[in-house]
Amino acid sequence: MSKSATSSASHPRGRVYSLAEVSRHTTRSSTLVTYAGKVYDLTAFLPDHPGGDDIILEYGGRDIGQVMSDETQHVHSKAAYEMMEEFRVGELGGGEKIVSEDWVADENFHPDETDLLSDFNTNKFIDLSKPLLMQVWTAPWTKEYYLSQVHEPRHLKESARMFGSDLLEPFTRTQWYVVPLVWWPIAAFLGVLSVGQFNDPSLSAKQLLQFPPNFSVLPTATIFSLSSWFTCFALGVVIWTILEYVLHRFLFHLDYYLPDAPWAITLHFLLHGVHHYLPMDRLRLVMPPLLFFVLQTPFTRLAHLLFPKAIANGIISGSFAMYVMYDMGHYALHHTKLPAYLAEMKRYHLAHHYKNFELGFGVTSKVWDYVFGTMLVTNTK
Repeated sequence: MSKSATSSASHPRGRVYSLAEVSRHTTRSSTLVTYAGKVYDLTAFLPDHPGGDDIILEYGGRDIGQVMSDETQHVHSKAAYEMMEEFRVGELGGGEKIVSEDWVADENFHPDETDLLSDFNTNKFIDLSKPLLMQVWTAPWTKEYYLSQVHEPRHLKESARMFGSDLLEPFTRTQWYVVPLVWWPIAAFLGVLSVGQFNDPSLSAKQLLQFPPNFSVLPTATIFSLSSWFTCFALGVVIWTILEYVLHRFLFHLDYYLPDAPWAITLHFLLHGVHHYLPMDRLRLVMPPLLFFVLQTPFTRLAHLLFPKAIANGIISGSFAMYVMYDMGHYALHHTKLPAYLAEMKRYHLAHHYKNFELGFGVTSKVWDYVFGTMLVTNTK
């Protein structure tokens, strides 16, 4: 039996397939067909079909409803319809299409609220009236169906629940102002530490943080230390813009290489999928501090491996400061009326959500989209 049928056996309801996915299974090694909204894997049945395998292969990847009822092609008994159930591997999901190349960018865009019941019944994806995370973890979808749906935006007036537990739920929601409250003081501290270390390389963070404070260890700013720190800070700002692009394109949109497994789909959903699925959710537009702490750790460690302490801390202070601008800017692009340049970036970013999610990865700038050929052309009114 083909891989698609085998993989479906672990879920009692079978899997949910996209029509595009079914349409690619047209060979003797994997033959899928649809009938009455269900998906059947007829690969193992090909040599046993009384009418020969050619007619099945002719309709491989397609709906067989019409040919099954066409007596001029082949007469099917009631037993034949009953036997089909042995080969059922899942059902056909809906084809919700919101993302479109024809989408017109408008900085005053306000989407309509999603009809929850109709959306779930039609698309067999996520019931937005219930906690999301366990639905994703236990879902019957194939990876391809998940990706076809998660990039089609839905909209709610209130933030959707990720967990059923009131204890866990607050950790999934972040107000925009939490980001500067947490990370700007850290960026400022690292900047002060960097200035001091350019004067005295032996200065440590522990010395600056000791309690009661010892003011004698506070660094004395000189033209050399300030200019050195500022150069590193500026480099950190540039490095962040590259990381912003790279992480967005190659980690958050790791769609093609995503394993077709519950853990991988759930991780994708938590990292970025939920944002594309609910792009106007005000409490999931900025990164929770714990998540950013995890993501930044390998990069800050790398900086300290490559550079002396003073340079590394100066670069990190610039990157952290720019990260805060990025996350606040990202929130503003979704929910704030902006001046001319930022209004253009808002149109550009919304087009990434509603026109083509495979282009337009820059949020604070289009520079790296220009450089790497992922520029997104927006349609404007």
